[in-house]
Amino acid sequence: MTRVRAICVGRANPLRVGEPDRESFVLSGIVKEAVSTLENPTPIDLFALGFAGDEQADLSVHGGHHRAVYAYPLEHYAAWQTMRMQATGRDDCLPWGSLGENLTLEGLLETEIWIGDTLTIGSGRHPPVVLRVSAPRGPCYKLNARLGFKHAAKMMVQSGYTGFYLEVLQIGAVCAGDPISVSAGARAVRLDEQHRLNTRAAAF
Repeated sequence: MTRVRAICVGRANPLRVGEPDRESFVLSGIVKEAVSTLENPTPIDLFALGFAGDEQADLSVHGGHHRAVYAYPLEHYAAWQTMRMQATGRDDCLPWGSLGENLTLEGLLETEIWIGDTLTIGSGRHPPVVLRVSAPRGPCYKLNARLGFKHAAKMMVQSGYTGFYLEVLQIGAVCAGDPISVSAGARAVRLDEQHRLNTRAAAF
């Protein structure tokens, strides 16, 4: 089943980054909280620039029309749980939104979608929303601070567990449990292939 498992939002707030002896604060919206879950499937309004109640701090790399929503597959959470435990010794469960995502998705991986594909989300309880896959995520140092270990961003790049950005084509409301259907776009570049191309270009 391909469906929304959680919707997560967060305001831009100071985030502590860096090593303990060289730490500082930067403004970031990476800390998200689930506001719609299977246990409490509250409809959340989606606008052209993202979900109600959500903010991005650095619009040069997040937000805007082409990166209005960030989606992440829940299937990767187990790997992140293991990586964090190995790095920090913490074995508490990572809540939805821990990767900074707005949509925690079930049944849709980076290897299964292409740049330009569209996602239609809705169950008939309310008009569907339509989003277009625009890019894989390129993580930064803020992910290290969010997950609590310094190599998190590097491991996201190496694993390819990037999640992906979405452009909003049709606004509406979304709630946890809503099914997702995928419609093919031009299918010139698969999402994980675009991530590899981005990574290769950044290495030069």
